[in-house]
Order: sequence, then structure tokens, then C-alpha cells
Amino acid sequence: MIGTDGEQLGVMPIEKARQIADNEGLDLVLMSGSSNPAVCKIMDYGKYRFDSIKREKELKKNQKIVELKEIQLTMRIDQYHINFKLKNAQKILQDGDKVKVSLRMKGREQAYSKNAVEVVENFVSALSEFGTTDKKPEIVGRNVIVVISPKKTK
Repeated sequence: MIGTDGEQLGVMPIEKARQIADNEGLDLVLMSGSSNPAVCKIMDYGKYRFDSIKREKELKKNQKIVELKEIQLTMRIDQYHINFKLKNAQKILQDGDKVKVSLRMKGREQAYSKNAVEVVENFVSALSEFGTTDKKPEIVGRNVIVVISPKKTK
């Protein structure tokens, strides 16, 4: 049993603990039911709940949810378009989001999958100062896919 000021009141029957809480006009709250004996505290439960909800909202506000944004390439992409997509990928990585780079092979392009992987690897190497990959580009069906995570800034 813990009192209102945080002082230890010792082990006591639940009826006596309820009586003490009623005399002070507060609530008896079970803090840890799994321990033996169970730990209870005398407090204003409404205020405790309000403070805990407020703390949770503060933690959520400070959290950054990482999104996954996709950039699509082709095997015959021009250098101008690569530069344009590199700028967009840099902005995304600087915002703290992940980038999924995918290259779709059409028709006869599937026979030259090594060239497709090379295009994606060149794109990833151009972004090396902004992000890192967990694994090498992989061929999934007609697509070559790689995910780039932003570098940690301290």
C-alpha cells in the first residue's frame, strides 16, 4: 500500500485500504496486480488518467511516422529524367522517409535483366550520401526493387 505522498503504508487488508482512501476522499488504484502482495496506491484516479492521456499525446506528437514513397524507373530512361528523379528522392530522404526504387521491365527487356539491375544500382549509388540500402537490388517478377533508408542525422 502506497499513500498519497508516495510513502509506504505497508501490507494491509483491502477493506482497511478502502476505508483509508474513503476517509481522504480519494480512490484506491491497483498499480501492480501481478506482484505478491498486490501494490495499491491512494490517489485521485481522474487526475491520474488525465495526466497519463496528456503524456501519451505528447509522445505521439514528438513521433515521426516513416512513410515509404516509390520512384519508378525504366531501362531506357534519359539522364535528364534520372537527375529529376534523383532530386525528388533526395527531398524524400531528407524528410526522413524511405524510398522504394522500382524498375519495370517490359517485353524483351526481361532478357536483359542485368542491365536493369545496373540502372538501379547507378541510381542508388548517386543517392549514397543521403541514404543506405539494407540489401542489393533484387528481381521480383518483371520488377527490380530496392528500398533506400535515410541516413541517421545526429
